Amino acid sequence: MVGTEDAEAEGREVSRQRIVEAAADLLAREGREAVTTRAVAAAAGVQAPAIYRLFGDKDGLLDAVAEHGYATFLAAKHADARPQDPVADLRAGWDLAVEFGLANPELYTLMYGEPRRGTDSAAFRAGMNILLGRIHRLATSGRLRVDEELAASVIHATARGAVLTWLSLPGDRRDPALLTVLREAMVAAVTLDKPAVRDAGPAGAARALRARLPEQTTLSSAERHLLGEWLDRLTADHHEDR
Repeated sequence: MVGTEDAEAEGREVSRQRIVEAAADLLAREGREAVTTRAVAAAAGVQAPAIYRLFGDKDGLLDAVAEHGYATFLAAKHADARPQDPVADLRAGWDLAVEFGLANPELYTLMYGEPRRGTDSAAFRAGMNILLGRIHRLATSGRLRVDEELAASVIHATARGAVLTWLSLPGDRRDPALLTVLREAMVAAVTLDKPAVRDAGPAGAARALRARLPEQTTLSSAERHLLGEWLDRLTADHHEDR
């Protein structure tokens, strides 16, 4: 019985993957409107009711296609755990995200043009963890201008905005300088030219130390918590002064 159940589950997964890939192919070749349950079923070689059994409805299928897109994007990412230059690493990651969007316009629009489409997938979370890792390395090097959560939002928003804006423009108005300007604006917004720990102001040093705090073993848990609160207040006071 167990062997039969395993075989059935494997068969469902194979059918599911075939349907998702067929839908993604239709989306890439013919656009969003071409992704109907009938067309996808025909392309995948299944009956239309199979789509409803596996995905619930067309919207569920589109969620699965978005998840497939995040997995494809994740496979293209390269995470360097010890980059020589964390700012250059940030630029490279941003460029990779934008290049993926320009190479896969219909898929990217499905993934990022609708709020939270597919964002509960493991691939999306893994991709965000790579981004957060890049930001954390900036923080520990003293190069991060803002807090890590805000930096993640700025980086994600500028890459998504760059791609969706580019795709919305007529071909003769797509100036590559737009992408460069947006990338450099992002870099200027979230990074410092020099490590903050070399500056006189306390906020940058506090931010760099805050990023390293979880790694410390000398202090007790209560002491780390208290120090973390003090460092957060120093950073907050810096923002209020501006």
